[in-house]
Amino acid sequence: MDLQFTPEQEAFRAEIRAWLAENLERTWTEETRDAAHDADSLVELRRAWQRKLHEAGYIGMGWPEEWGGRGAGEVEQAILEAELYAHDAPLIPNFLGISLLGPALIHHGTEEQRRRFIPKMLSCDEIWCQGFSEPGSGSDLASLRMRAERDGDDWRIYGQKVWTTFGPWADWIFVLARTDPDDRYGGISFFLVPLDQPGVEMRPLKQITGESEFGEVFLDGAVAKSEHLVGALGEGWKIAMTVLGYERGAAALRYPAEFGRQIECLTSVVAERGGLDSDDVREKLGRLVVENEVMQANGLRTLANLEAGLPPGPESSIEKIFWSEFHQRLTDVALDLLGPQGQLATGAPQALAGVDWAYQYLWSRAGTIYSGTSEIQRNIIAKRALRMPTS
Repeated sequence: MDLQFTPEQEAFRAEIRAWLAENLERTWTEETRDAAHDADSLVELRRAWQRKLHEAGYIGMGWPEEWGGRGAGEVEQAILEAELYAHDAPLIPNFLGISLLGPALIHHGTEEQRRRFIPKMLSCDEIWCQGFSEPGSGSDLASLRMRAERDGDDWRIYGQKVWTTFGPWADWIFVLARTDPDDRYGGISFFLVPLDQPGVEMRPLKQITGESEFGEVFLDGAVAKSEHLVGALGEGWKIAMTVLGYERGAAALRYPAEFGRQIECLTSVVAERGGLDSDDVREKLGRLVVENEVMQANGLRTLANLEAGLPPGPESSIEKIFWSEFHQRLTDVALDLLGPQGQLATGAPQALAGVDWAYQYLWSRAGTIYSGTSEIQRNIIAKRALRMPTS
């Protein structure tokens, strides 16, 4: 297992860094601190940023060239993600469409679906949100209750989805809906649903951070055309499990890069205050550095396996537990060392530059819940890696 980048991969990383130096005018932290921006204008900034990346050939890099990609490998995609996060670039608004729906259409969609949806997804002319989680059906996704009923050749969708990222600004939603109530896994189908139609209500959800990035959507007879069923009837679970595997590869180096930048910012402020004279402070910061290096090593292991043609294994669950719980430890230490100044809200005159620690602290609380709770990830490790009894 080779954990080193090749000369070609190092050259690609240098290319990305040079492009970011030329094209990233302000970091995302700087943009969000600017009082001139409201939620809608920040989304438009993200849309413009995605278009820049798309024009440069950096969106959907792993896709086939005929669908706007570059046929890049997992390592190149991970390098791109790492550099974007290390430089505090904006998150593209179509990240769920690009990371999940795009691969679903390429592998399971029709030619007509790919031609209709992929170009506008790449250019961000249409924003997509994900309709998987429901109240009571998050970690146990197969228990979802949203149903799809036949209406001639088309379908009517009934039910509720929640935690729909960028839902308040989305044009379309891809949903899992039950088409057979008696088949737990085989009774789920994958639909594409336009949100601008009767029978759809999107409600923004106020988060602890003060944002309303998430929404909850209620579908009451909303139409999904027959041509907007992805794959065959009852293949929704299989398609969902296929595309969810794409979440972890490109993200293998994302969090060590992001947290590494935050640790550097924290260390710099502490050093300016003379805090590094304390053995206790140095021990806390040193532990963060070491744990971040461990996380990066595990990410490289994941990439090495993917490059060797091996499917993502239990190490993906280890990675998810590690970064989500580490983020909480990092922000706990930051607020401990920075004191009241670290808790100042965005835009406050004395707020620290570089990292919005108050926001990071609040946001980190969700990390052990979304994308599979820590409890679920530990169950996966126990069953698949340690072969422990299931009962």
